[in-house]
Amino acid sequence: MSTDQQPVLVRAAEAETLQDGPTSLITLLADAGATGGAITANKATFRKGSPGAPAHFHTKAAETFFVLEGDMRILVGEEIVALGKGDFLTVPPTVPHAFAPAPGAEAEMLVLFTPGLHRFDYYRLLERVHLGEATVQDIRDSSEQYDNHYFASPVWTAALAER
Repeated sequence: MSTDQQPVLVRAAEAETLQDGPTSLITLLADAGATGGAITANKATFRKGSPGAPAHFHTKAAETFFVLEGDMRILVGEEIVALGKGDFLTVPPTVPHAFAPAPGAEAEMLVLFTPGLHRFDYYRLLERVHLGEATVQDIRDSSEQYDNHYFASPVWTAALAER
């Protein structure tokens, strides 16, 4: 991590917001390049019925969630954890996880990666898939580049089916 980095200030009106499917938004706050690799940060906004993020894990960074509004369900390993406004959860590297708003709920979360990962282009890829400009195969092909490794989770599939 570089010690000569400058403070990072992102004004709400200037933050880039991406459409990640019809029911969720990602607001880009700070990527690893801006923070000297210290952190990557985004705000995730989920409307009712959002599928959230499928089961996945990261090998190089912890992913941390702080619920700003609403109620979330998060897969951690083989357990579903309910989080509400003000709740905080850190998932260490290699631990499988997934997340979505609770049934019938909307939610907003601050999501942090430590150390920072270059993820903004990954979120832009998700938006391009949503817009039909890229494919799910493009996401699969980027798993090593963005340290986002998807897998099938019967526990998460069952939790999503409960809606």
